[in-house]
Amino acid sequence: MKIGDIMNVNATRIRASATVRQAVDVVVASQASDLMVVDEENNFVGVLSEGDLIRAALPRYEEILRDGGSLTDALETFVDNGRALAGQPIAPMVIRDPMTVGPDEALLKAAGTMISRQIRRLPVVSRGKLVGTVSRGDICRAILGG
Repeated sequence: MKIGDIMNVNATRIRASATVRQAVDVVVASQASDLMVVDEENNFVGVLSEGDLIRAALPRYEEILRDGGSLTDALETFVDNGRALAGQPIAPMVIRDPMTVGPDEALLKAAGTMISRQIRRLPVVSRGKLVGTVSRGDICRAILGG
């Protein structure tokens, strides 16, 4: 069985030129934890995860506490950081050159890699273009039924 046999061709994607606010809107609307980032010609650029978005706004609360601040102060900083990031481009947060697979690659190899590296979803790329994604759920459905 090959990746192309089970991949999701309706990958949640966003343009590389998008802002953080636009990325958040896509994450919320799609409930996707990873966004596939593409350019105007659908060339694969990288991956942006909801974790990357949170990490960008997350304050160093240990430092805030060490300097006499409270968890409430840290939360306010977190919210302020998020608001400040909203209009910023996603480009600096995009994971470029992540692991990818091709549609003709063996499903077994991808499954082993995903488990050993704790990856939940892989971009499926052919000739530089994003053609889909394959997730652990896709593999479970294909192999275990459902």
